[in-house]
Amino acid sequence: MENFEPCISPHQQISFINRKSENKSCFGRMDMTSPKARCCSGGGGVSRKGEGDNLLGHLKVKIKRGLSLAIRDITDSDPYVVIKMGDQKQKTRIVNNDVNPVWDEDLTLSVQDANLPVKLTVYDHDMLSKDDPMGDAEFEIKSFVDALKLPRLERHPNGTVLKRIPPSRTNYLAEESCIMWKHKEVIQQLSLRLRNVESGEVEIELQWIHDPPTPI
Repeated sequence: MENFEPCISPHQQISFINRKSENKSCFGRMDMTSPKARCCSGGGGVSRKGEGDNLLGHLKVKIKRGLSLAIRDITDSDPYVVIKMGDQKQKTRIVNNDVNPVWDEDLTLSVQDANLPVKLTVYDHDMLSKDDPMGDAEFEIKSFVDALKLPRLERHPNGTVLKRIPPSRTNYLAEESCIMWKHKEVIQQLSLRLRNVESGEVEIELQWIHDPPTPI
């Protein structure tokens, strides 16, 4: 497991970023091979139900790992993650016997309304009974979508922080979240503190999928 790296060095920040901020550094991007996205219905990664002219695009949600998740079996748990946005629902694979699981798995959502939050829930898989909930959280994507519209993004140095979102009582952040320009893409890294549970955090990363143009 790679150590988390700081968002950016001070001289890289663009002019509208507060240079006096001394908040906790955001964690870095993990370089792991991503398996194909999985849908709860057992299909592929992109859910296209109800798409129309108001489709904004597709959001890739990388479920990285869980930290200090709750124990739901005798000594451990078999966790997996479900994300929901509107009527869309997707899930990761199950990681057996691990309360610090690494999924490193990409799930994809169709975005029609950037104001809709995404709900994330962790479950413990049970063979003989209903799967037990292990906490949940929500995150908003409007700030991320707005960052995609910033002018001349390609002129920013790699690693430029476009926006910092501190943890507060109105969000589920365990630490500061950074929206960054990295490797010619806008990404956002979030560490989410789970609610309705004894303990647990889930680390995720957001990235926009650039769909190829539709042939005429």
